[in-house]
Amino acid sequence: MSGDAYSERTFIMVKPDGVQRGLVGKIIKRFEEKGFKLVAMKFMWASEELLSKHYADLSSRPFFPGLVKYMASAPVVPMVWEGLDVVKTGRFILGATDPKNSNPGTIRGDLCVQVGRNIIHGSDAVESANKEIALWFSEKEVVSWSRSSDSWLYGEN
Repeated sequence: MSGDAYSERTFIMVKPDGVQRGLVGKIIKRFEEKGFKLVAMKFMWASEELLSKHYADLSSRPFFPGLVKYMASAPVVPMVWEGLDVVKTGRFILGATDPKNSNPGTIRGDLCVQVGRNIIHGSDAVESANKEIALWFSEKEVVSWSRSSDSWLYGEN
């Protein structure tokens, strides 16, 4: 599947509140049921150094130190998902950053109450997805594999 239109990848991370609330399986289920393919996943404590790099674009914001501290307060589950338009569709599945603006049926619309504990991060563009994937995973950790259901999802090429 590498190199075709269906091999777009996105970075999704279950944040500490999602892990603490036992929502990892529900989140994985939503992406699998949509038809996306999991190609990498870890369960880990993220260092403040890694988190500072991940959120570097927010480093000048007043909430940045608290964000990094919160993200390092418990384990996280970073993942890489693959599929057609997975970045844009993944963002839709997540819902708006602020849960009060998220539609019912989205992860945040169904499972969150406030922006400071919105349980999940998702890449906002293909470029940021590639950057985030490279930051959190080595090339060896991202698995290329074929599913028998791909032809049923995408049709024959």
